[in-house]
Amino acid sequence: MSLVNRRRRSRAVGLPALLAGALALATTLAGGPATAAQQSTLHELAAAQGKYFGSATDNPELPDAAYAATLGSEFGQITPGNSMKWDTTEPVRGQFNFAKGDVITDFAQQHGQIVRGHTLVWHSQLPGWVGALPSDQVETAMTDHITAEATHYRGAVAAWDVVNEMFNEDGTYRTSPFYTAMGKDYIATALRAAHAADPDAKLYLNDYNVEGLGAKSDAMYALAKELLADGVPLDGIGMQAHLAVQYGFPYRMQANMERFAALGLDVAVTELDVRMQLPADATKVASQSSYYAQVVDACLAVRRCVGITVWDYTDKYSWVPDTFPGEGAANLYDENLQPKPALASVRAALGAEDGGGDPGGPGEPGTLKALYRSSDSSATDNQIKPGLQLVNTGGTAVALSDVTVRYWFSSESGAATYRTWCDWSPLGCGTVTHRVAAAGTPAAGADHYLEVGFGSGSLAPGASTGEIQLRLNKTDWSNFDESDDYSHSTGTTYADADRIAVYVGGELVWGIEP
Repeated sequence: MSLVNRRRRSRAVGLPALLAGALALATTLAGGPATAAQQSTLHELAAAQGKYFGSATDNPELPDAAYAATLGSEFGQITPGNSMKWDTTEPVRGQFNFAKGDVITDFAQQHGQIVRGHTLVWHSQLPGWVGALPSDQVETAMTDHITAEATHYRGAVAAWDVVNEMFNEDGTYRTSPFYTAMGKDYIATALRAAHAADPDAKLYLNDYNVEGLGAKSDAMYALAKELLADGVPLDGIGMQAHLAVQYGFPYRMQANMERFAALGLDVAVTELDVRMQLPADATKVASQSSYYAQVVDACLAVRRCVGITVWDYTDKYSWVPDTFPGEGAANLYDENLQPKPALASVRAALGAEDGGGDPGGPGEPGTLKALYRSSDSSATDNQIKPGLQLVNTGGTAVALSDVTVRYWFSSESGAATYRTWCDWSPLGCGTVTHRVAAAGTPAAGADHYLEVGFGSGSLAPGASTGEIQLRLNKTDWSNFDESDDYSHSTGTTYADADRIAVYVGGELVWGIEP
């Protein structure tokens, strides 16, 4: 479809209007008035918190009637996975085809959903002609493309990922035809062009691995400050949040969101999924559920976090298996469009009164369990390196300041004094306390224990602390023999550990003492 002949479009549903109308929309989609027995949708739960909850989608999925029914009823926002990217919309220079994107925006209008446009400028999925341009033609080609697409979707797209994935992992700028031709100024040029074409759309920079504090998010923060100081139109930062249980939860995600919000920017979680190495097991599923809940918790805690988009809601259409061989099961629904435990955790984090199916049930006391993996490559070296996670399996939150954990080991010969370390925790090692104490009644493999506590924080139903990486050594650095230690095992992936004790308010709630 050419730009000249594009059809007229109504104004997009704005976020305030969308939130205000969420309950009315739910009644319409359900075909009648809501009843007490009906379960609130993800979007209704998020809207009650002043946020949206959305899903990516794409043209091949929409003919699947069962898929489309859930997409249209459960979510208040959608993002086209591919149909607005450059190779689809302008495969030949100056020849535009918006037909596939129009299908997405039409679906959204029919279901009262907002649309995030994705994406105007990206180093990937470019038609070959862009990379073949002489450097002095790249800026014109880029601004022409942005102008045409943002003008076409003016009123149908509430926000744009204007520039996508501009940084390398170390915070340096990624090489692309745009960076090669214009340096980092291409980002400001792209934002100005998008604003000129659609002054009402919110304009975002979007990247992965910028969810937590680190070199890449530091680079994004520095860029955002610079752009704002130069008067460049920038409204928000998109944090993709393609997470994986084997890599741990992003370090201080909420604090990272807060620093961008302090600049006056909105924050959006734009492409959330949580993959795992297959096959799935109970430990991985519990970690996945915790990660989803922690993302929701972080967004709810930051006023300017406007919403969350999962990168398609079902494993049936997940991008993960093709991109990460041997990994998958990343989404809220399985391949048969059936809810997974992660969905219950998200619902609970959003405040569902039904508790979202939490294992302990609403109103029951918070119950914790310990998961453990060994981080040691040798059982006979001079350090013990337990990795710990706590999971709240109950129906109420648990104050972490009331919690202690004990890991038992044997001291062998050498110094009787110890040093302990927290190497990493998504809670922040500053809030994790640790010490070694002698057992009151020594037992085989358990004459001492590492005791872990917390200075602050709360663990919601279904949530996990995430991985806490710990170390201890004797002050003379003499060796241990962990092979007979009471709490030690050789497993290198997280599993329930009943030989690690967890106490709440001094009472044993998990594990078997030696």
